[in-house]
Amino acid sequence: MAAVDPLSAETAFTSKIFDVEVRRYRDPDGGEYERQVAVHPGAVAIVAHDERELYLVRQPREAIGADAVLEIPAGTMDVEGESELDCARRELSEEVGMAAARWETLRAIYPTPGWADETTTIFLATELSPSGGEPEEGERIELVRWPLERLEEAIATVDDAKTLIGLLLLRERLS
Repeated sequence: MAAVDPLSAETAFTSKIFDVEVRRYRDPDGGEYERQVAVHPGAVAIVAHDERELYLVRQPREAIGADAVLEIPAGTMDVEGESELDCARRELSEEVGMAAARWETLRAIYPTPGWADETTTIFLATELSPSGGEPEEGERIELVRWPLERLEEAIATVDDAKTLIGLLLLRERLS
């Protein structure tokens, strides 16, 4: 995939989670155009299982008007200097109270490439043990231990893109 570099970029909006830049580009015919881009630090998502159960979370997602969305544990790369793997370790501990002895990168995805530069790296975490971690203040997260033998039902149940991709990658891995 060839890189498309902007001619210019100006920050139009700044928030805790992302910024919005107005970027100017030149098309192959020489014309110029603008795009508004959400600039995001990136995220991680974790498919965690212990050979018997998947560790999922259910939490409110106000942006879509949902009081409970079933997802794999995930989080934003919002700690300065933290690696993707360290972020995944932190999020697994905070959201489901587990640590993993074995980590593997499954895939990096672009959740919304039409308007955001966010990359989400999906990890597989196994050989789990309790970590004693707690959700961050203000997070309303319910731990859902889903029988691994019912993976197909989990795939049919979820609507969240990163979760669906992670579970499909797990199914491929297990088959």
